[in-house]
Amino acid sequence: MMTKTTRVAIVCAACACVAAAVWGYGVFEKPAPVVSKGVPVRVVSAARRDSPAYLSTIATVQAFNTVLVRPRVDGQISRVMFEEGAQVRRGDPLVELDRRPFEAQLRAALAQKERDGAQLDNARRDLKRYEALVTLNSPLAAQTVDATRSQVAQFTAALEVDQAQADQARLQLDYATIAAPIDGRAGARLVDVGNMVHASDATGFVVLTQIHPIAVSFSLPQSELPNLRAQQARHALRVLAIDSANEQQLDAGELTLIDNQIDVSTGTIRCKAVFPNAGEALWPGQFVTARVLLENLADTVMVPASAVQMGPRGSFVYIVNGEHRAEVRNVDVGATYQGETAVVHGLNGGETVVVEGQFQLEPNTLVELTHVTAAR
Repeated sequence: MMTKTTRVAIVCAACACVAAAVWGYGVFEKPAPVVSKGVPVRVVSAARRDSPAYLSTIATVQAFNTVLVRPRVDGQISRVMFEEGAQVRRGDPLVELDRRPFEAQLRAALAQKERDGAQLDNARRDLKRYEALVTLNSPLAAQTVDATRSQVAQFTAALEVDQAQADQARLQLDYATIAAPIDGRAGARLVDVGNMVHASDATGFVVLTQIHPIAVSFSLPQSELPNLRAQQARHALRVLAIDSANEQQLDAGELTLIDNQIDVSTGTIRCKAVFPNAGEALWPGQFVTARVLLENLADTVMVPASAVQMGPRGSFVYIVNGEHRAEVRNVDVGATYQGETAVVHGLNGGETVVVEGQFQLEPNTLVELTHVTAAR
């Protein structure tokens, strides 16, 4: 029979065996230390090179000249001689009115001139005869000479009136053919053959827009005005027109206007540039990006625009030090061009700058470089 002491010894031995087995399976193993990984970021090496300094803003293309072609006389349209959307030259006939009423007025004015001209000739002959009688001491000659001279003056004035009326009738006849006042592209036809038109009509025949050259209008912040004027005083400012996607240059022109007053409602100054538009890449009403070239920056540090952040103290970038930790570097930035920003102060060039993932960073944060781009 097993004693109490023997039973306790057996139980203790069994527990020891179970504990040894569990330890062997690793239940009580000490866990391995967790290795902390850094925040994944994409970086680029800050490059130092020559770069242009631009002011960029949204702009609107405007026709250099816009004319609503309207009649200057009343009449019925007999012919329309332009095609919608066609390019026309100054002086090209566009619309012709019925010329017959104006031709009749001209003939009447010329006939009146002929009649008064004949009366003037007759009065001049009479004046010569009466002046000859004065030499013969005729008692009625002096009074008749005075009266005849008055008739000559009256017929001379009447002849001048007739000439003015003839010129007016000839001008009205010329107005019956409506010609293009400028070089431009015709829009949609606003009238048809057979309609009566009047000089007082608000609706014209067609709108002509001059697109060679063409203008681009835009506004810049008033803070840029001193630098803008200073650069324009040194040289003509070149302006680039870029498509709405900021991918393709459409044309290059020159800044021609800095307005004479600042818009108090927006705090901006209105500007205008003129482009040759030889390829007709610019069209009235089109939205483009205008880039005003102020100057060429020599040996300037350039970083991707996405690297520059805004904070309470202004612009800053994150750089990665030799220990793979993030550092904040305050910077003064200049113009942005083709996705890159000029850093005027704060970087020397060659620094490893974070361009993606910086929103997860704080100063001294450990980082992991996922992609490194060399300086261009």
